[in-house]
Amino acid sequence: MAERAENYLAALGARLAITRNEKALSQAKMAEALGMSLRAYQSYELGKRSIPIEALIKLHRQFDVDLSWILLGVEAVRLKHDLDKLEEFEVVLDRYLSENGIKLKSEKRGAISARWYRSFLEGKEIAMDDVHTWIELLRE
Repeated sequence: MAERAENYLAALGARLAITRNEKALSQAKMAEALGMSLRAYQSYELGKRSIPIEALIKLHRQFDVDLSWILLGVEAVRLKHDLDKLEEFEVVLDRYLSENGIKLKSEKRGAISARWYRSFLEGKEIAMDDVHTWIELLRE
């Protein structure tokens, strides 16, 4: 059970990092916006602690962040069913990671796939350069 919680927190942290990057904020600025210390915020992105509900509410209200994606990741986006497109993206992602010798934990890889897929469903094009930035944020 502890391993599941650890995996969940790592995935949640990865989605927080991707969100922060999309908003073009440093960890310090995000921590300030959410009313917490930098050290506390860093522990959430690293998946060491669970982010408080109050901080999630601030995240949603201040930055219009989809909390279902933050909390559930792929589970939240798969409800709309274009799994062929998601699978196509995951093949491209895996090929890029393999060709560049990059290792990502499955939770972090899932966070990238989920973010890309949500954008696809919303009709927003995500440049591969943005995906590469997310990968660099989440590298081990």
